[in-house]
Amino acid sequence: MKSYEQFLRDKVRLAPDEGFDVALDEVNPLLKMHQRLMVVWAIRGGRRAIFAAFGLGKSVIQLEIVRLILARITGLGLIVIPLGVLQEFKRDAAMLGIVVKFIRDIEDAHGADIYLTNYETVRDGKLDPQRFAVASLDEAAVLRGFGGTKTFREFMRTFAGDGKTLNDRTITDGVRYRFVATACPSPNEYIELLAYAAYLGIMDVSAAKTRFFKRDSTKADKLTLHAHKEREFWLWVSSWAIFVQKPSDLGCSDDGYELPPMDVRWHEVASDVATIGHEPWGQAKMFVSAAIGVVDASREKRESLPLRMAKMMELRAEDPHAHRILWHDLERERDAIERAIPTAVSVYGSQDLDEREQAVVDFSDGRFQELAAKPVIAGSGCNFQRHCSWAIFLGIGFKFSDFIQAIHRIQRFLQTRPVRIDLIYTEAEREVRRQLERKWEQHTIMVAKMTEIIREFGLSQAAMAQSLTRAMNVERVETAGRSYKLVNNDSVDETRRMATDSVDLILTSIPFSSQYEYSPSYRDLGHSDNNKHFFEHMDFITPNLLRVLKPGRIAAIHVKDRIVPKGMTGLGFQTAYRFHSKVADHYEKHGFAYLGMKTIVTDVVRENNQTYRLGWTEQCKDGTKMGVGMPEYLLLFRKPVTDTADGYADTPVVKAKPLCLDGDDDVPFDRDLPIKPNSGYSRSRWQIDAHGFTRSSGDGLLLPEDLAGMTHAEMFQLFKRRSLETVYNFENHVRLCEHLEAAGKLPVTFMLLQPQSWSDEVWTDITRMLTLNGAQSAKGKEMHLCPMQFDLADRAIEQWSMPGEVVFDPFAGLGTVPYRAVQKGRFGLGCELSPSYYLDSHTYCRAAELELSMPSLFDAEEIGETADSAAS
Repeated sequence: MKSYEQFLRDKVRLAPDEGFDVALDEVNPLLKMHQRLMVVWAIRGGRRAIFAAFGLGKSVIQLEIVRLILARITGLGLIVIPLGVLQEFKRDAAMLGIVVKFIRDIEDAHGADIYLTNYETVRDGKLDPQRFAVASLDEAAVLRGFGGTKTFREFMRTFAGDGKTLNDRTITDGVRYRFVATACPSPNEYIELLAYAAYLGIMDVSAAKTRFFKRDSTKADKLTLHAHKEREFWLWVSSWAIFVQKPSDLGCSDDGYELPPMDVRWHEVASDVATIGHEPWGQAKMFVSAAIGVVDASREKRESLPLRMAKMMELRAEDPHAHRILWHDLERERDAIERAIPTAVSVYGSQDLDEREQAVVDFSDGRFQELAAKPVIAGSGCNFQRHCSWAIFLGIGFKFSDFIQAIHRIQRFLQTRPVRIDLIYTEAEREVRRQLERKWEQHTIMVAKMTEIIREFGLSQAAMAQSLTRAMNVERVETAGRSYKLVNNDSVDETRRMATDSVDLILTSIPFSSQYEYSPSYRDLGHSDNNKHFFEHMDFITPNLLRVLKPGRIAAIHVKDRIVPKGMTGLGFQTAYRFHSKVADHYEKHGFAYLGMKTIVTDVVRENNQTYRLGWTEQCKDGTKMGVGMPEYLLLFRKPVTDTADGYADTPVVKAKPLCLDGDDDVPFDRDLPIKPNSGYSRSRWQIDAHGFTRSSGDGLLLPEDLAGMTHAEMFQLFKRRSLETVYNFENHVRLCEHLEAAGKLPVTFMLLQPQSWSDEVWTDITRMLTLNGAQSAKGKEMHLCPMQFDLADRAIEQWSMPGEVVFDPFAGLGTVPYRAVQKGRFGLGCELSPSYYLDSHTYCRAAELELSMPSLFDAEEIGETADSAAS
């Protein structure tokens, strides 16, 4: 078995090389030096992305990559291209002496060195990419629709392979050598970069999300890059994607590669006051609202079209004979342009492909003056700089990637004239403009970061890997009070230091496999490639947990099952990964005895907001697609006892009985003494702890009028109380919710009337928000991704430990377990890898200790009387 240190070093994962080496002098000498360097780098990787600025020669780079690979292997080569770039590829291929042929059927794949096709042909299933050994996607905007478009799914299935059957063959590995090339990957949609990585076979999208991003707990796929992961993320991207903005980024000459100046002019036209509408409650609006929603933006475009057309005609009049591109978004805008400018030539989606392509080529060659097109139709891959340097946007929209691509059809290397960009928008679209400018700025920042990495490391993965290994070590820090000790350290290293049989209870919420990373260190268990890799890391700590736990005592492990995205299942729908059962197998493998588990019911509405897995709409479409909410579990394990004769722990958890009612115990029952609640471990409490289900009596149903005038909190508590005191009625439950929905009082962000359970094995009364995250939020500090609830910790500590004993959490996070242990009169011991969480946990534990040591008013009075007696 490898050492722990070697295991950690092996975690440094950059994109592997799947290709082979070619010498620089094997590349066609007609390519410029920066192009030759990119060709050599890409072929070595075998599966790579080329993000080179507009005009740096992506077409010749792709042609040469495919040519050199086919010179080493047997097979066919394919380049998939967007509309309008066929002539560009033919020109470049002829210059390089490569014979290319455009095909729409595999039967036509003969008589050429490299074959070209368009995205529509592959999307519609007319051409099987599996018949090719090497393929490149030019302007691979198709992958931006990750998971949500037919085109993306078809390309992942046929190029990348997903184990499904295609033409009686099972696709597993996909096309062996795969490349993508685009000038402008969107910096504002990280999901696009992750989609490229998935297509190339570098890393699964879900794994990449986990490794680098903070997830929004209220919305699926809203990704925020962890601050501590930013550099690692861009180094990882740079290991499989090359960002080049100019030849000097690779140490080459910039002669001939100076971008022309660009003059951007914004033109705001007034919105029609008569159409600004009413508020939801009926009052007429006094001012125009910012149309930031898609529906509002579309309405604004329709209603403002006459004003925007007038502005466009005014701008055209400044130079009636200039060559121009007229960018638009709507079909009615195209109709308006064609009526106002009969000489303009339009390209559009329903047009014959050959006719559309010929129009793009003719405009590129200067055969007519004005082209009207949507950015999504002609905004990618086309080179218009030879005769055109002016573009007018009849409107603006939300899609930055289409917007920036459209601009760079004319603002690119080899453009000889200054570029002018006119953008027309309305008063109500000020927010849309602001968002476009913000994304443009983000784009500039991303380019700067990637350029910095290229300049620092060149194309050396070894240098990148060496930089990442610096995040391997951690310096141990310890703080302690009278009733707690907290350590900032790797749990593996810390448990190795601890004495055998030194812990009375282990209570922890272990990392949820590779789902989250809590720190930038490779020692973080969440920094795992997959579930198998995670449990390999766990193999280093669990044996030590067994060793430090006293014989016969409990390890209570808080877990939750995981959702497997449909992109990973290959089934077209999400499934559930039985994480709780895998954890049980893992602990049993290392010598723990499994006793059972508690079930903690979660809020299904909140869960759906995070995963979109249980949607109401999807259930209405097909009830077989929806599973159920994912509860949490508290798994109970016991360390084998030393003396197996009676099975008692070496140090049993003893509970004192209260005064008995039936005379069975040694202490007689005194009817004159009041019964004090919680004065001992009562028979009633034992029955609830031991029994799996408790019946209730009564048949009264809760009626809608019973909820009238109540707040959500009052409704929740009443429904909970009545659910537990009366017989549950499903139809009554549904009718109550429907009544609240009709009254507009049924929340959509959380489940108000949750089913309640009488079973002690199913905990429905855990207060979801009663965690240390509440305090973190109030202080404006970073919140933990999955904090343990106070209720859960309190019950476990009271049931499986005694006052004064050591309660240990090896993954302490914000310190919930040691914090609650201190409050329950135990000694709290916690280990946490994240420095920020460690510091927060110290604050909470110290506060708990001070609170317990602070005398009350009566204590102070008693102390004063004692002092007076002593003085006298």
